[in-house]
Amino acid sequence: MCDETDFAEWDRAGLTRRSFTVMGGAAVLMACTGMSKSEAEESGLVEQDVAITMADGTNDAFFVHPGSGKHPAVILWPDIASLREVKKMMARRLAAEGYAVLVTNPFYRDTPAPQFADFSAFRSEGGFEKVGPWRRKLSAETIGSDAKALVQWLDGQEAVDTNRGIGNQGYCMGGPFTVWSAAAVPDRIKAAASFHGGGLVREGNATSPHALIGETQASFLFAIAQNDDAKQPEAMTVLAQVAEEAQRPAEIEVYAADHGWTVPDSPVYDQDEAERVWSALLKLYSAAL
Repeated sequence: MCDETDFAEWDRAGLTRRSFTVMGGAAVLMACTGMSKSEAEESGLVEQDVAITMADGTNDAFFVHPGSGKHPAVILWPDIASLREVKKMMARRLAAEGYAVLVTNPFYRDTPAPQFADFSAFRSEGGFEKVGPWRRKLSAETIGSDAKALVQWLDGQEAVDTNRGIGNQGYCMGGPFTVWSAAAVPDRIKAAASFHGGGLVREGNATSPHALIGETQASFLFAIAQNDDAKQPEAMTVLAQVAEEAQRPAEIEVYAADHGWTVPDSPVYDQDEAERVWSALLKLYSAAL
């Protein structure tokens, strides 16, 4: 997942702190991978900040959905910079495709969102040092508990079609959460999409995401960054083998882009590859939900 080594790689590539800020802001403004609040309103979407009672506290989340009708629900697990405006923009775009999208605050146990305005702020404000203690609380057990509470809340919403399966998608550290969630609530979560997810294969760990695929009833999309694949080339093969043995549908591909490429406020955002994996996500949800 994203760590300090990524910052070093960005610096070597000429993505300095200044260019990081400029590129991140430009991407958010110009990328077609998001939707502003005003655009969402014009499209007939309804959104709100919500407070969801969880086992370990109150999750301040973001919920957006079409203004009428019932729709399959999707849980969006953010990356390490957590719930912020760019994640809301991405959720709005998905909602415009006919989904009821809930963006969770994974760090609700410690602090309300937004913890950082964008990825530039995450870097300049010592994000890794701040997030470290919060992230250590996010295990298969705690995420599984969170997933159960989020599913229960979604199933109580008028905009959610409870006759349809629930999807969930995660970025960076949120990638493993998608598998843990599908294993925790197999009767409801029917699709899981990991975008440059870190720690999907943890050998010798009984709660490694790859070890739990067989406990799910979900279809999977594992979109792997090229530099993550270079660091752990065996992960793709392991994921494919486990999915086949579990008889779970899984699309697994290494994309020609670096860790973080799907998120518009990332300095390595790659619009072409982001659009390609966006199409794969819609295909997954269309077939599985």
